[in-house]
Amino acid sequence: MADSTRRKLRFLAGFAVYFGALWFLWDTPAVYPLKIFVVLLHEISHALAAVATGGSLDRIVLDPRQGGATLTMGGSRFLTLSAGYLGSLGWGSLMVAASRLPRIRSDILNGVIGVLVVALTLLYVRSGFGIGFGALFGLAMIVSAKRLSVGLNRGLLLVLGLTSSLYAILDIKSDILDRPELQSDAFMLAEYTGIPTAFWGFLWIAIALAVTVMLFRWAYRRA
Repeated sequence: MADSTRRKLRFLAGFAVYFGALWFLWDTPAVYPLKIFVVLLHEISHALAAVATGGSLDRIVLDPRQGGATLTMGGSRFLTLSAGYLGSLGWGSLMVAASRLPRIRSDILNGVIGVLVVALTLLYVRSGFGIGFGALFGLAMIVSAKRLSVGLNRGLLLVLGLTSSLYAILDIKSDILDRPELQSDAFMLAEYTGIPTAFWGFLWIAIALAVTVMLFRWAYRRA
């Protein structure tokens, strides 16, 4: 069996184990920190969209029930509201891509992620739970970057990226398609544009699925 075939089989087996573990542990404390991290990415994406379109960021709030809110002033309301789910998907895709590129030092990147999480938390998060989570998660990333091998850091980066990408899909389905009455990003965008909530939900989940499939195929080819 050729080396490339073995690597591809190992990649498929690894992904199957990861997905199975994520599926069975989804509602357990083992996956909980990853979920809150994705919520933080979601809220940071709102903030970046607002600032990039001329607005400003007031504060970010995280709560232990996997919820969050970003208070901004000015900027493009359309882009700011659209940036949450798609932003966490985008960050996840970048992390997966970085984990598969040998030239990128995953330990250094994980350390940078940790520093940024701590800095953004101290600057903009204004809830007790959010401050505690951001500080602990960021410090854990910094320690992992220093103490773990490059290979383990690469695996950690891949898990963060895959979880962020998949959670975006599940979050869109839960918040928008299953509970259209919820005050979600899509609900507020529907009020702003006059286009139904379900339209934005189906559009975003279609984009998320397409990006995830393309990302998986790209990672498989590089295995």
